[in-house]
Amino acid sequence: MKKITLKFIVFFSIFAVFSSCSPRIIGVWNVENFETVSQGDESISAKNIGTITFQKDGTGVKDLSFTILGVRKEDKTPFNWTLSNSLLTINGQESDFVKTWIVVEDHKKYQKIKSTDGADQVQIVELRK
Repeated sequence: MKKITLKFIVFFSIFAVFSSCSPRIIGVWNVENFETVSQGDESISAKNIGTITFQKDGTGVKDLSFTILGVRKEDKTPFNWTLSNSLLTINGQESDFVKTWIVVEDHKKYQKIKSTDGADQVQIVELRK
């Protein structure tokens, strides 16, 4: 009985270590909602604007196409990313997504991140697998 218990504990420990090393953000995500909220103004949002992919090696690619205030934007560029605690940093060519984001919801099939432009605008992105 002790051998079975010991094997179970070892197996569970190894599983816990490997599962904690793989952030939930890894994978292909549909950008379900991209919203910009300005203090005192009505919010602006775009729905189902494309996909964003996060690879295990800290790289990724955006495949996004959306219109905000009549301006058409295409973002089909690679990027590098890091995730530390609840801060997701996306680095790469200049775009609306290249900045540090706060992960406010972190689920297996749903992620919600927020960021600010440093002034009066907050961007909210909802990702779904």
